[in-house]
Amino acid sequence: MRGEWDIGTDIGGTFTDIIAVRISSPLGGGETRIAKVPSRPAEPVRAMLEALAAVGLSAGDVRRFVHGTTRVTNALVEERLPKVALVATEGFEDVLEIGRYRRRELYRLDVPPKAPPLVPAILCFGLRERLDHTGKVLRPLDDAELDRLAAWLKGSGVESVAVSLLHAYANPAHERMVAERLRGVVPHLCVSHEVNPEAREYERASSTAFNAAAMPVAVDYLTELEERLPIGAGLQVFHSAGAMVPVPAVKKRPLVMAASGPAAGVSASARLARELGRPRVLTFDMGGTTTDVCLIVDGQAEMTDTRMIGGRPLRQPMLAVHSIGAGGGSIVKLGPGGLSVGPESAGSEPGPACYGRGGTKATITDANAVLGYLDPEARLGDTIQLDVEAARRVVAPIGEALGMGVEEAALGILRVANAAMARALRRVTVERGVDGRDCALLAFGGGGPMHAAGLAEMYGLREVIVPAASSAFSALGCLTADFSFLQQRTVRLALAGLDAVGFLARVGEMEAEARGPLIANGVEPEGIAMEHVALMRYAAQSEATPVPFAVPLDPAVLEADFHARHRQLYGYATNEPCVIEALRVQARKPSTVALARPDVGRPVRASRVRDCVFPGLGKVSTVILPRETMAGAAAGPAIIEDAWSTTVVPPGWRARGDAMGNLFLTGSDA
Repeated sequence: MRGEWDIGTDIGGTFTDIIAVRISSPLGGGETRIAKVPSRPAEPVRAMLEALAAVGLSAGDVRRFVHGTTRVTNALVEERLPKVALVATEGFEDVLEIGRYRRRELYRLDVPPKAPPLVPAILCFGLRERLDHTGKVLRPLDDAELDRLAAWLKGSGVESVAVSLLHAYANPAHERMVAERLRGVVPHLCVSHEVNPEAREYERASSTAFNAAAMPVAVDYLTELEERLPIGAGLQVFHSAGAMVPVPAVKKRPLVMAASGPAAGVSASARLARELGRPRVLTFDMGGTTTDVCLIVDGQAEMTDTRMIGGRPLRQPMLAVHSIGAGGGSIVKLGPGGLSVGPESAGSEPGPACYGRGGTKATITDANAVLGYLDPEARLGDTIQLDVEAARRVVAPIGEALGMGVEEAALGILRVANAAMARALRRVTVERGVDGRDCALLAFGGGGPMHAAGLAEMYGLREVIVPAASSAFSALGCLTADFSFLQQRTVRLALAGLDAVGFLARVGEMEAEARGPLIANGVEPEGIAMEHVALMRYAAQSEATPVPFAVPLDPAVLEADFHARHRQLYGYATNEPCVIEALRVQARKPSTVALARPDVGRPVRASRVRDCVFPGLGKVSTVILPRETMAGAAAGPAIIEDAWSTTVVPPGWRARGDAMGNLFLTGSDA
C-alpha cells in the first residue's frame, strides 16, 4: 500500500538518520524501521532520499515526512551566506556594528572583542521615519522615501533584505509599507515584526539579519525537497522550540530550523522522561560533529529566548540546548597545553581514519576503535567498513609524543573528551542552580551510549538511560513531537490595573497567528490546544521570567505564580510592581506517535567475546551482547550492540533492559 508511512529524519554533520513508522490500526501496533546513511553536506536532499531507500521505501510510500537539520545553523556559523542588506531607521544604521559593549574573551586582548557585523556598513540603509516606544508615529514614512530605498536596493546587488525599524514591535505599519513597496524588487525580504516582534533593538536587528541571510539557503533547499518529495502538507520541519511546523511557514522564518536536529532529540527525551517517571534528566546527545546537552525538569525541557551563533545573538524561543564541538568525528590535537578535542571535525568526508575514507587525523571515534569498543566487523550506514589499524596509525603518533602506548593514548583522548562533556553538563545544571547529581543521564546519538558511563562516573551521576533507537533518537523525536507553531511579542503591560478586555484581544490576535499555519496544513481547529506564557519581571528588572497562565486571565493568580517562580529561581521575591514584558502563545496539535522499539531488519548476532581496554585494567576479555535479545541484567565489563549503536558497560557497572528496548546502566555505588 502507498502513503502509509510516517518518516522522521535527522541530518547530522556525519550521518543522516531515519526512522519510518507505519501504524497498522487505530489501536496501535505496526512496524518501525531504522537506518543510517552518510550525510552529503552539498546535497542534503539526496542524502534524505538515500536514507528513505535504506529503509526500503520510496516517495510514494510516504504520508508524512518530518526532518530536523543543522543546515541553516552550519551556514550561519561558517558564514557561507549570500549578500544581505539591512534597512533601519535613519540614525540607527550602525545598530549591528555597535551591538552590545561586551568582549567575547574578557582577558584575551589578542582575540577580537566581538564578531564583525553580519551586514557591512556599505549595505546598511537609513530610512527616514520614526516611531516612539508606544508605536506613535513621530515621522511619517512617505512614498518618495520608499522609492529612494527601492532604487538603492536595485543597485546594491543583494539577494535578501532585512528590515528592522525602530519600535516596529509596537507598531508594524511602516515595516508593512516597506514590504509592500519592495515586493518584486528583491528575491527575499523579511521584516522584524514577523521574525522577532520584541524590544531589544540590537537583538531584533541581528535576528532579522540572520533570517534574511538564511532565506536563500533555506528556500532553495526546501523547494527542492518539495519537488522531490511531493506530499504537500505532509512535509514538515522540526522547530528549534521542540515541535513540527509546516514548510510554508519555515520559508518565511527559516531561523526556526536553527538547531532543530538537537531540539528533536530533546523533545523525545522529555516525552521518555515523563513515561519513565524521571523528574530530572540530563540529555546527552553525542553525534559525529557536536555534543548537545539539555536539562529536563518534571518532563519539560528548559527554554531560552537567546542563543549566540558565530558570536552574534539570535533571539527567538527555543529549547535551551548547549552544544560543544566534541563529537565522534572531532579531531584530536596535541599542543603546548596538552591534548584537546574539537571543535574541528572530520565530518563524513573523509571522516575518522577508522572509516577507511582517507582520514589522516585522530578523532574520538578512532580512540574508541583502538580500545575495542567498536565492532571491527561492523558496516556503518551500510557503506563504511571499520579499519581499526588505520585508527591505530593516527593515534600512535600522539602516544609517542606523550611517551605512552597507543591504547594509553586512546584512554587519554577519552578522558579529555569526557571532561569537555562534563563541563557542558555543568553549564546546564550548576550554573542554573541545579544539582546535576540528582539527574539521570539520557544518552543517545552515535557516540552517547559509548561515553555515557564514563561521563556519569566523572560527573557523579548514578543512572544512565539508553533509549531504544538511541542512534537515531533525534529522528524519532521528529515524529513523536507535537505539530505546533509559536508566537512571541513584546507587550509591556503593568499587571496592576490591567485592561482585561484589551489583554484578551491581544491574546486572541496571537492565537489566530499561531493557529493559522496549522489550519492551512489541514489540522482541524477543534484539535488544536493553546498554551499561554507571560514573560514577567519586576518594574526595575531587565530580564523576564516565563510564567504560564490560563485564559481568561486572573491577574492575582498570575502575580502569585510569578512571585513563586521568582523565589524558586533566585531565592527571593518582593512586593514591587510587576510587568508583563512579553506574551508567548503556542498552538499545538498533540502527537499520537508512540516511542516504539524499531526493527533494524537485520539478523541478530550471537553473544561473543573480544578484548577491550579499560582504565587501570588494560586489556580485558569482554562479553559482547546483542541488544535485541538481552534478557535480565548484565555485569560489566560488557559491550551491548545492535545494528546501529554501541553501549559500553565498564567494570563495576550493571545494565538491564526493559520491554521497550531501553537500557538502564547503574554504577556499583548506585
